[in-house]
Amino acid sequence: MPNKSSIPLSWRLNKSIYRLVGNKCKRCGTFFFPSRDICPKCRRKGDIEEVVFSGEGEVYSYTMINVAPKGFEQQTPYLIGIIKLKEGPLITGQIVRPNNNIEIGKKVYAVFRKLTEDSKSGIIKYGFKFKIKD
Repeated sequence: MPNKSSIPLSWRLNKSIYRLVGNKCKRCGTFFFPSRDICPKCRRKGDIEEVVFSGEGEVYSYTMINVAPKGFEQQTPYLIGIIKLKEGPLITGQIVRPNNNIEIGKKVYAVFRKLTEDSKSGIIKYGFKFKIKD
């Protein structure tokens, strides 16, 4: 049986997945992604504002995936990286088309791409991936 997604869950995540929306704590200035109600640094509730991140950053770490989890088998091999956004947060994402010039510290930017699909007639999920700046 194919893996089915929840349409309501997909719609609830649209803001953060499609636009890289996170938060900034007004009290300590920490940026974080994904959105939270409480600052992970100062733990103070109520001084949080929404921020749309630029999508620009650099490769903090990466690994090549040769044996993929269910639903991603046809994409292998592919790169997953931890990206440090220029605003500060570390986020995980796929790195597309690296042309073998991948290394820690390389500049990247977010691109909007297809992530997965449940089946030929199921939900197609889109989101951000990262591309190396030339």
